[in-house]
Amino acid sequence: MPEHIIVSPANGKPFTTTQLASASAASDAVSRAAAAFPTWRATPLADRIALVTKFVDAFVSKKDEIATELSWLMGRPCSQTPGEIRGFEERARYMISMAEESLKDVAAKPAKDGFTRFVRREPLGVVFVIAAWNYPYLIAVNGVVPALLAGNTVILKQAPQTFPCADRFADAFKAAGLPQGVFQHLHVDHAVAETVIRDPRIAHVLFTGSVRGGHDVCRIAADRFAGVGLELGGKDAAYVRADADIAYAAENLVDGAMFNSGQSCCGIERVYAHASVHDALVERMVAVAKGYKLGDPLAPATSLGPLVRTDAADLVRAHIADAKSHGAVLHIDEESFFPMSKPGTPYLAPQILTNVTHAMRVMTEESFGPVVGVMKVADDAEAVRLINDSDFGLTASLWTKDVDSAMLIADQINTGTVFMNRCDYLDPALPWTGVKDSGRGVTLSALGFDHLTRPKSFHFRVKT
Repeated sequence: MPEHIIVSPANGKPFTTTQLASASAASDAVSRAAAAFPTWRATPLADRIALVTKFVDAFVSKKDEIATELSWLMGRPCSQTPGEIRGFEERARYMISMAEESLKDVAAKPAKDGFTRFVRREPLGVVFVIAAWNYPYLIAVNGVVPALLAGNTVILKQAPQTFPCADRFADAFKAAGLPQGVFQHLHVDHAVAETVIRDPRIAHVLFTGSVRGGHDVCRIAADRFAGVGLELGGKDAAYVRADADIAYAAENLVDGAMFNSGQSCCGIERVYAHASVHDALVERMVAVAKGYKLGDPLAPATSLGPLVRTDAADLVRAHIADAKSHGAVLHIDEESFFPMSKPGTPYLAPQILTNVTHAMRVMTEESFGPVVGVMKVADDAEAVRLINDSDFGLTASLWTKDVDSAMLIADQINTGTVFMNRCDYLDPALPWTGVKDSGRGVTLSALGFDHLTRPKSFHFRVKT
């Protein structure tokens, strides 16, 4: 069997080797999932809830070793990786708590004498979850847990960089006593993943990744009308109004832009600041960013780790260079982060740019790195226009003390989520969704179950 070597961005050395499954082995996994589905869907919801709860308990019991492994795989500082395990638990337990209410039969209204009429949410079948590397547990849990609770069987494919994260799911499900075939994971390349998507026994695909990857999944699945959910990233914007708490906004915006080295689909990538507060905001943001410590992600003092690969860091470098060539001002001297930040490595200093425009790649393309542009605007209308001037539409954040104005602005913004005075966070009680190139479909919240089930109408005449 072919092997995949995972190189840690922390030190540029091989961390582990994974055996890749063949197309035949992948087909066998789908066969097992399809065979397990009838029994699993017939399993009482209370029993499914109990087993998934045991899975969460088993997973969290290994949180320390899981977090350390994640730092090696991702390069995320060890001070931050435990947060992903906490987020995993928060989302999983919330979806568990919502399962009974979200999956119960819905009576047709008004009641009609002589008839029993209701809608039942039935599971789809085998769900193929394709997760991204940047938050391998947070992304996967959004689909895996509600899909199983709803009565589907699941096959999980993690990204090659984070293949071992699927093993941690499998270990916890085994410890929980989940029946054979109900959850499986595959370490496969793109070609074999395509054969799985094409398999007529796959009922639904949940994909998180690039826009190009999303188009590929849709094209492959379209041959047989399989359901597809897509989360494809963003170019998330923030608008700082004249009445904002500048110190608070600066602290949170820099964290939203730099956390996980900027490798977050909902991370802040562009900021629009009212002209009256622009300079003060930039000054404060630069001071915060200069306080980051770039270094070994396994060192407790590190607050900014490497990007996942050198080519990912090179893309960010290219965006910064393009902006500079078109007149942008760079506010952080990269030399102050030497020797860690240097070309040819995945280590990259944080950067804040001003005098930016939408003619620059850094304000329109997804950078996915520790860089953010700050642009001066005259009023709310200009901010809304610029926020909406994007191919993406995942989240936007508003920084203001005026709730009423924020509500009016939010109604004009074309994104799946609008925050006020916070950013870069998924509340499991709210649907996670995007528009435009940020994708389609919904995960989390009660609505997340709707996309993993199909409505079935029952229309019984009980009196003749």
